[in-house]
Formats: sequence, structure tokens, C-alpha cells
Amino acid sequence: MEFGAKGQKKPKPIDVFKNVKGRYTGLIKALTTDVEELYKQCDPEKENLSLYGLPNEQWEVNLPAEDSPPGLPEPVLGINFAREGMEQKEWLSFVAYHSDSWLLAIAFYVGARFGFGKAERKKLFDMINDLPSIHEVVIGVPETQQKEKPTVPNQSKNKSKPNASKRASEPQGMLTKLQQKYEDDDDEEDDEEEEDKEDEEEWGIEMDVEEEGGETLCGVCEGKYAKDEFWICCDHCETWFHGQCVKITAATAEYIKQYKCPPCSSKRSRSHFTEY
Repeated sequence: MEFGAKGQKKPKPIDVFKNVKGRYTGLIKALTTDVEELYKQCDPEKENLSLYGLPNEQWEVNLPAEDSPPGLPEPVLGINFAREGMEQKEWLSFVAYHSDSWLLAIAFYVGARFGFGKAERKKLFDMINDLPSIHEVVIGVPETQQKEKPTVPNQSKNKSKPNASKRASEPQGMLTKLQQKYEDDDDEEDDEEEEDKEDEEEWGIEMDVEEEGGETLCGVCEGKYAKDEFWICCDHCETWFHGQCVKITAATAEYIKQYKCPPCSSKRSRSHFTEY
């Protein structure tokens, strides 16, 4: 059922839920079974794109609606630009939680438009809330939300006390593991330095480009820093870039935990893509 037609009768909560559930099913399909096609369609070279779930349980990647204001709330804009600076799992998580918020926006926009009362809004929310979120389906339930095993009263009385020598050995075992971890990290850093050299040759980008006076330059165009422009720094090679040179906006950057520039992410993006 589509909403917005002139003279349309007031829908019931179940009608809105069916519309939302169709879109929900399409979005999950895009982010799971069709993820390879979704990744391909979200080309960073194209204009701002959005992921739409359709009432018929299908999905599409498209430009935003030209109508202003639109007939329904719009999904997040620019998912193709965000794809370039994120690992695939992180990008899927980003799209998933924005898709969850978009579906709720549609549901309660329709409810407000057609004058749903408190009981109708609650019924609609309860039906939607009974579904797992898109983020939970795509990424999984966070450990903090998983149910803890119930404890049995007085059960501890029947248990023997932990062995003191075992408790004493645990910290030493933890220190050994930490030491091994740091040694492994040092080895990884050596490997990454070699990869940086290869990336510089492949992309023609000089990492940490600076003038003699210490002024930072863009790693792509080598333009000078200006206060009125948005810049972003690669967390891997620590090179600075104009946002427009790497197609990252200030709004998109807020959702990127660790940014990797094109040369740093190109080789890794292919390997990450095969894992999910």
C-alpha cells in the first residue's frame, strides 16, 4: 500500500506496518544476499546516492527525490561516498542503522499525517519492534544486549572454592598474551610500511606531503590548506586530503571511526569484500 494519494482513506496501523515490512525485507536483501550488487551500484564516482527499500520487498539505489518537500521521508544521502572511506563491514553497519531510522521515520510520518492516536501509534510501534532491527540482522546483536544466563540461588554454596595457584597463574598468562600481541603488532607495522611504499608508487601520491615551511598539502592535488575548506586525515598513513578530492563530506566524516584514504583502502577493500 502506497501513501500520499489524494483522497486516500485513513490507513490502519496494520496497513502501515505491511508497507514498512515490505521495505524492511527489501533492505535486508540488499545488505545480505545482494550485498555484492549493492556494493557495485554504490560507486563513489557517481552523485549522492541513497538506498531505498520498496513496499514490494525489493530495493534500489537511486538519487534522492526531486520533489521538495518529498512525499515521504528520505533515506540517508551519500552512502556511495561513505563506502570509499570504510571497511565493508563498517559501511554495511552504517547503512543498516540509517535504514532502521528511515523506516521508523516513514511509519510515524504516516501515523502523524493520518492522525493516529496514542493507541494506534503504540500498536504500530509494537508490531515494528517485534521485528529484529536491520542492523541486528546484518551485523548481529551486540554482546551487551544478549541475554545473560540466569543464576540459581544458593548454587554457589555447593561449589568448591577456586584453586589459589590457578588464580595466581592467570595474570602471568594474560601478560604473556599481551606481550605476544605487541610483538605481532610490531611485525604488522613493518609490513604496513612496505605496503605504504607500494601504494605511493601505484597511486602517485606522496604520503604526508608538506612544504619546506611545514605547511600541509593535500595528498591528491597538493593544494594548500585553507580554513574555509573541509579536510580529512587518513588514520593509516596520516596524509591530509581535501574532502572533495576523496569525495568525503564533513557530515559523512562524523560516521567514520577510522578513515583510510584510497591508496590505503584499495588493496584491503578487495580482501574485506570476500569475507562478508
